[in-house]
Amino acid sequence: MRNSPGLAVLVLLLLQTGGSLGFQNRENLPGDSLTLNHPTITEMAILNATLQVCRNLALEAGRHFTSPRQQPLTAEAVIVACSSQRSSKTFRQAIKLIKWRNVRVDLRHCFNESYHFNAERFTEGRRIITHGLSAVKANNKQGNFEAARQMLGEILHPLQDFYSHSNWVELGNKLPNSNLIRSDTSIGNIADVNRATCRNCDGDDCRNNILEDITQEKVLTSGYFGIVPFFSTKPKGKCSHGGPVDPSSGMEPKGGINKDTRTSSHGHLHSEAAHLAIAATRELLEDIDAAAGHTDFLQLMGISKGSNKALCFVIDATPSMRDDIEAVKAVTSLFDSKVGTPDEPSSYILVPFRDPDFGPLMRTTDLNIFKAHINELILQGGNNDLPEMSLSGLQLALTGAPPNSEIFLFTDASAKDSHLKSTVTALIERTKTVVNFMLTGVFGRRRRRRSDSGVQMAHMSRTDAQVYRDLAQASGGHAIEVTKSELLEATRIITESSASSLVTILQAARTPGRPANFTFSVDESVTNLIIYITGRSLSFSLINPEGVSQSSSDSTGPLGSILAVGNFRTMQLNKHVGSWEIRMVSTQPYTLKVIGQSDIDFLFDFVELAQSPFTGYDVLETRPRAGVNGSLLVTVTGSDSAAVTGVSLVETSGAAEVSGTVRLLEDGDYLVQVDRVPSTEFVVRVKGRLGGSRETRASAVDFQRQSATNLKASSLTVTADSDGILEPGTPFPVPFTVAINGTGGNVTIRATNDRGFDFTSPTSILLTDGGSASGTVTLMAPLNTPSGCDVTLTIEAEAPGSTDTNYAVLRFSIVNTVTDFSRPVCQLAALDPQCSESNCSLSTWRLSASVSDGPQGTGVERVSLKQGNGALNTSVAVSSTQNQNITLVSYSASCCSPDVELQVVDGVGNVGTCFYTARETATTQTTGSLTHPVTPAAIAKTTQPCYVLFFKRYFYGAFSAFIDRMKVVWRERWGEDMRQRPSGSGGEPAARQNLET
Repeated sequence: MRNSPGLAVLVLLLLQTGGSLGFQNRENLPGDSLTLNHPTITEMAILNATLQVCRNLALEAGRHFTSPRQQPLTAEAVIVACSSQRSSKTFRQAIKLIKWRNVRVDLRHCFNESYHFNAERFTEGRRIITHGLSAVKANNKQGNFEAARQMLGEILHPLQDFYSHSNWVELGNKLPNSNLIRSDTSIGNIADVNRATCRNCDGDDCRNNILEDITQEKVLTSGYFGIVPFFSTKPKGKCSHGGPVDPSSGMEPKGGINKDTRTSSHGHLHSEAAHLAIAATRELLEDIDAAAGHTDFLQLMGISKGSNKALCFVIDATPSMRDDIEAVKAVTSLFDSKVGTPDEPSSYILVPFRDPDFGPLMRTTDLNIFKAHINELILQGGNNDLPEMSLSGLQLALTGAPPNSEIFLFTDASAKDSHLKSTVTALIERTKTVVNFMLTGVFGRRRRRRSDSGVQMAHMSRTDAQVYRDLAQASGGHAIEVTKSELLEATRIITESSASSLVTILQAARTPGRPANFTFSVDESVTNLIIYITGRSLSFSLINPEGVSQSSSDSTGPLGSILAVGNFRTMQLNKHVGSWEIRMVSTQPYTLKVIGQSDIDFLFDFVELAQSPFTGYDVLETRPRAGVNGSLLVTVTGSDSAAVTGVSLVETSGAAEVSGTVRLLEDGDYLVQVDRVPSTEFVVRVKGRLGGSRETRASAVDFQRQSATNLKASSLTVTADSDGILEPGTPFPVPFTVAINGTGGNVTIRATNDRGFDFTSPTSILLTDGGSASGTVTLMAPLNTPSGCDVTLTIEAEAPGSTDTNYAVLRFSIVNTVTDFSRPVCQLAALDPQCSESNCSLSTWRLSASVSDGPQGTGVERVSLKQGNGALNTSVAVSSTQNQNITLVSYSASCCSPDVELQVVDGVGNVGTCFYTARETATTQTTGSLTHPVTPAAIAKTTQPCYVLFFKRYFYGAFSAFIDRMKVVWRERWGEDMRQRPSGSGGEPAARQNLET
């Protein structure tokens, strides 16, 4: 639903007043007395759908599930119920991305009627939803969850707008229009382009402005929307959107029908429209869950069964790395003990590189498969040409790993593709990923030696290694320089500490090195406190909150134990809550990092005034502007009671910091405004309090967190946008604009993509002082690209003199044209025997059925139980008459569980359901206009209306269970023969009379 001065701020959830062009942003809490907006609708549906999936998983596994008592639901309450506290940050991050992409539709497609179901664009609007839904399902199937989240947010916007901008509510509908997420059905009886739909409102009262015949004949219509005064038009007799920002609402027939807010033209129906939008959003999420399966759906929502981090190795697979890879194998075996624990990685990713090739990326959730791929690495290449394609492999890993991941790159060679350094830096900043470089054989100058086996060993100079050091510092990682014999110990130390829920408490670097003192605060939620230091020829001393000190020369002391290998030092601290101090002494470059484990962390984004017709703020997907004021949106994760007290931008290599003013928003996020964004590298530091109320801070404890990623600002601005779905074999244009805040000139343009697709791009553009210019990058995916893949395009702009760079990073889904829109269907073969009313535990029932997807379908991919706890078996057979594969299903269960519902998914994610019951009572099945009894009582449903399914699944099942229980109570109290019991006033047994009543 279109947004107003208040909508662009839906991105930040910060504007509380203004005209309305969509579900206006006010309080983000449910309730009939409140206006519900796009972010609120989206989050409410996600929380409820996710909670239901977690409940289903628990019940299927036979585990007890406790629903949150807290209402309204919060992300933290859902995470606790799902027993996935370590996924708190990634869950919140996934929700924020989906919400932001939803809101972004208003900022980027504000004039496109189809994205808002305006002007009776019902067919076009549904095409956006179904096309995008196919992309979401294809992305999920390939494990590309970030691309799926982006597309999900974009299609939720038109889906929700339908209920505010059309007359679906006015037609008396109480359930969502399920056909909006299906391409093979009718949306409804859409008004003809020449048919009048509205009359003038009665002044400001528009309650009865829709014509009676439209309502009586159940004709669908929606309002027309104009932007430019005096030039807006609409067909004769058509409804307008309405509101002060819609000039067409002043044309005959005057008024509007939108339900965006309670003060809109049809604001009296706002609550009904908003709650239907919530129900429709949840219905779409349930369809995605059915297609993907519960586990993949939760991963889409950022929830993993163990750690919220992936284990990602990027490995130089050349002969000189044989010893290094043996060390990697040994370290990987250490993860056996983490399988099934909260520290098990969410996924395992492997990217090999050599010269001249790199990849492919391998991703799995099975540790054994991951180890097998490492064992099967073929060591080749790199004989005489020492540099390798290390940054190309890293680029592929950065785009394939989840955001906020930690990557380990192993090599003994310099980067042949060092020209990708700025591209990799851009990806690090956008994904907020930590990269650790495990470097063997770094010497003062490049030389070679031979190993004991005669293999020529490669070595890089310290100058060659500098690109790795720079990237490690940019990401908040480490460039660990060791010998091959030391690699195993160094890798074991760094990977053992890369557990889930890691938070950065302090991070700093000094280049060139110089003495410096640093302080950091440790709160009671932090465990496993560790200090990492990289550098040579340095010393330090540490002082705890009680004043006890320990120097670097004491490997074991009162504050902890110190380990040193190569240029890497680590100190495991004994926990003391309070303020610590570390004093560094060195004239050589060094990095310092303090980490710990805690559920309390934060998310942040830079924001700026939206470049759209509507005022407000937009989330930046590029570097912020340098030297001017700026704004951030900060979210605390891991606690509903944590509060932010201060936010600063701290220079990485100096002591300077810029403190911001912090404003608490109504949804619990914080808007931070700074007077100046530093021109040098900086990190974001957040300070706050845990416990106590936001008002009193009673019993509160201070906490400190810091971003791991080092950030940069720029005088350049790069913006780019395009439709998010790329079709193989079709040119895909991506227009972009570069602007400069200062002296112009010839700006260099570099475009790269992580899949090596063919593309065309300008190499430079000319900017005037303070001016801007545009260009286009055109991508082409090969015809054989699998559906569901994604591609990440990075467009970089370098200022004249190579003094400044900025970028735009865009991720696009790749989806082949979908022609299969039909859901799989079931055909009952046999159901025997039917269950009687006697002791149900003494009898069983069985059924057999066949499932097919039609001759033109993509085939049945999965059959599972949606309801029922019996034994399900499937097998595949070939139908000679229908020229297609069919799936044979057999099911058996106790008569105490007489109902079963099969869920069938085909190759493109179409979902069909088939319901059967072995209950004794005959019932009827309605198909089209035919009604016939079914005996035995087997109800097969595949395409019935949702209200019929709701009745069967919920009312029928619950009522049947209630009757069965009443029969048991009757027998326990009165015996088997009801006719012998005392009669009531009607001459029948009293208990029976009450039961029927």
